[in-house]
Amino acid sequence: MDFDQELDVTGLNCPLPILRTKRELAKLSSGQVLYVRATDPGSVRDFDAFARQTGNILLRQETVEGVFSYWLRRK
Repeated sequence: MDFDQELDVTGLNCPLPILRTKRELAKLSSGQVLYVRATDPGSVRDFDAFARQTGNILLRQETVEGVFSYWLRRK
């Protein structure tokens, strides 16, 4: 999936992945996509809740070998 910006938050635990994602999304224009890689297992529920609460769209999420990937479209 195409994206405009990439953010690596591997090795960080809650709440840092979400806080850094929020900061990066603020730099993007509406409609742009942020790709985030994380290793915190709690990030699965955190990113889902973050998208619902902020109105940003969680386009896709996947897990490969303990790395959680998220594609978020800025509202």
